[in-house]
Amino acid sequence: MKGHIAGFGGNVELSRFPATSVSWRASLLGQTSVHAIIPPGLRPCLGQRTLLIRPDRTKVEPSYLNYFLNGPAICWALHAKTNGATVPHLNMKDVRTMELPDFPPLPIQQRIAGILSAYDELIENSQRRIKILETMARALYREWFVHFRFPGHENHPRVASTLGDIPKGWEVKKLGDISSYINRGITPRYDEEGDSFVINQKCVRDRRLSLEPARRQSKAIPSEKQVCFGDVLINSTGVGTLGRVAQVYENLENCTVDTHVTIARAARNTDLDFYGCCLLSHQDTFERLGIGATGQTELGRASISEIELVAPPTDVQRQFGKAVKGMRSAAVTYSKQIQNLRRTRDLLLPRLLSGQIEVGAA
Repeated sequence: MKGHIAGFGGNVELSRFPATSVSWRASLLGQTSVHAIIPPGLRPCLGQRTLLIRPDRTKVEPSYLNYFLNGPAICWALHAKTNGATVPHLNMKDVRTMELPDFPPLPIQQRIAGILSAYDELIENSQRRIKILETMARALYREWFVHFRFPGHENHPRVASTLGDIPKGWEVKKLGDISSYINRGITPRYDEEGDSFVINQKCVRDRRLSLEPARRQSKAIPSEKQVCFGDVLINSTGVGTLGRVAQVYENLENCTVDTHVTIARAARNTDLDFYGCCLLSHQDTFERLGIGATGQTELGRASISEIELVAPPTDVQRQFGKAVKGMRSAAVTYSKQIQNLRRTRDLLLPRLLSGQIEVGAA
């Protein structure tokens, strides 16, 4: 790799390096060859398990190198060089001496990097929009159901309850009271040819549902364990993942969850958007309710059912649902766009790097 690189480093401050340096994580919780380009204006400090690769800009476009390191061929080569029984890691010597193919001329590198970065920019824009929409929905939920400043709140005096003062006509209920079903999923029979999918704990992250880590399986799914639009999924096993929440906001056919995930389904007179936002707001509570030995922590359905919350009348719930439905639907649409963009980018990446797709200079 030497001919293309101006310098390597480790455990140093990066403020004196150009923003086009490539930061390469040599080992993190068993993951190797995780890398990213350092953006302008950022002044990070490089940890001892991270390598700095500073490209020779007369030979290599830094963003092209970053995409090259993300390519499948180099990833396989890097993983083959890892060592360490407990935590795999890469040695700097192995990285320095790794042979690289002949890179195309700089103008072609810049053109390829420009094509791929266009996808990344679209992905980042969609991610920002999702964050804004989710923040707006959460803020509205807090305004109505935490601070009780819902439309017409002036006409509802506060009354005492076990959870503090609440608007008159509202009730303190248990989560089980506003749910029709709370239970875990199935023990799947994994089968790449199976006609159904099973959602696992990896699918629930950052209060969102991603089907990318879901797996095919062939076991029959009981009707009540078929995931439905509006169901809330709660990770229920293990430290670090337990308590994570996401709401299913699309129609999924032949889809269930495994035994590490709990399905919580709203009762018929409970608005789905209120139900989902309510449970999402209780993620910290779910995380605290896990019991058991370290590494074997479990969140039982009884603990979930017993959580107390303030339940507004159905008409207020539905009013809220109408107010946030557009925001939440748009966020799901952007999420699907991101998946499609990533899929297309990842298909283009090896073809562009290998020259299968010819491009002209920028």
